[in-house]
Amino acid sequence: MTTRRTATHPTASRRQFLAYSGAAVAATALTAAGCSAPAASTPAGASGPASAGARLTRIGLDYPFTQLPLYATLVKLSTAAAKKHGISLLTTNDGANADTQATNLTTWLARKVPAIVSFPMVFEAAEATAKAALDAGLIWVTYGGTLEHQSADIQFSFRESGTLIGEAAAKWAEDALGGKGKVAFLTDNTIELGRERTKGMIDAFTKLAPGVDVVAQEQAIDPDTGLAKAHAILAKHPDLNIVLGVTDAAAYGGFKALQQAGRKKDDAKTFVGGQDGAVPSLLAIKQGTFYRASAALAPDDIANAVVDVPRAVAAGSSDPSAQVPIHLVGPADTAAIDALLAQNS
Repeated sequence: MTTRRTATHPTASRRQFLAYSGAAVAATALTAAGCSAPAASTPAGASGPASAGARLTRIGLDYPFTQLPLYATLVKLSTAAAKKHGISLLTTNDGANADTQATNLTTWLARKVPAIVSFPMVFEAAEATAKAALDAGLIWVTYGGTLEHQSADIQFSFRESGTLIGEAAAKWAEDALGGKGKVAFLTDNTIELGRERTKGMIDAFTKLAPGVDVVAQEQAIDPDTGLAKAHAILAKHPDLNIVLGVTDAAAYGGFKALQQAGRKKDDAKTFVGGQDGAVPSLLAIKQGTFYRASAALAPDDIANAVVDVPRAVAAGSSDPSAQVPIHLVGPADTAAIDALLAQNS
C-alpha cells in the first residue's frame, strides 16, 4: 500500500488561479482534454491544475526504460488499475532515449493528454516540459523523483532501498567472510532515484563492513551493462565476493558474469543483491543461488500509484503525492517472493 506524502510547489498559486477561473471555459477545456467537468466549482484553498475536481478519462504513462523487466508488468498492471476507474492508459515508447522521450511528451502536450505520469531521463530538461503541461492546465506527476514544476510525485523510498540491501550484504559479509573480502557497486548517478539508492547502498555497506575492500563503483542500470562492467571488474579482481546493484537488472548482469567466470550458482563465498524485485532476481533468490537479496517493490503498489496520484490531483487533494514502500526479501522469504512473482505474471 502506498502512503501519501505532502509536496509543496512554488507554482501552486498560479495553478490554483488556473483552476478557479472561468467555469465555462474550464468545462470546454476539460472536455477537449479528456476530463469530465466537475459538478461544482473547486473549493477555495484546494490545489491542482485546471482539471481539479474533474473525473479523468485518460492518463499517460511515460516510462522510458523499456528494456527493464518492470516495464511490461507496469504497463499491464497500470492499464488494469486505470480500467477500474473508467480511465484509458496511454503509453510512450521512448526506448531509453532522452530525445525520443522529449518528442513523445511534446506530442502529448499538443494532444492535451489530461494527466501525464513521467519518469524523466534528464530531470533538468524535463522542467520546461512539466511547466508547459501545468500552464496548459494539465496534470504532471513526476515518477521517480521531484521537479520544481509538478502537480505531485511518486517516489520509492530511494535511500531506504539502498540502505536495506547494503545492510543485508554487510551482515552476510560478517557472517560468511569474517568481515573481509571484496565488493563492487553497480551504481547510477544520473537521476535522483539512482543517486539516493547508490548513496544508501554504499554508505550502509561501508559503515557496517569496513574490512571489505571496495574495488569498483561502475555506472550500470540494465542487465547488459551490468554484465559488461562485472566482466571488466572480474578481469582485475577474479576473487570478487560481493556485487551490489542500484537495480536488480544491473545486479543480475553481475550475477551472470560471475557464473560465466566459473562461479558455482550456490557458491558460499559470493553475494549478489539488487533493488526493485525483478523477476529473474526473485527466481534466483528463491532457487538458493548466490543472488541472495533484493530490496523489492510490489508492482501492484506502483501501478496503483500511477493511477491514484493523478486522480487525487484531479480531485483537489491537498496531499496527492505517494511514497511506495519497499521490503527486503531473501531466501527465507518464499511467501513474499511468490506473492511478488504472482503480481509479475
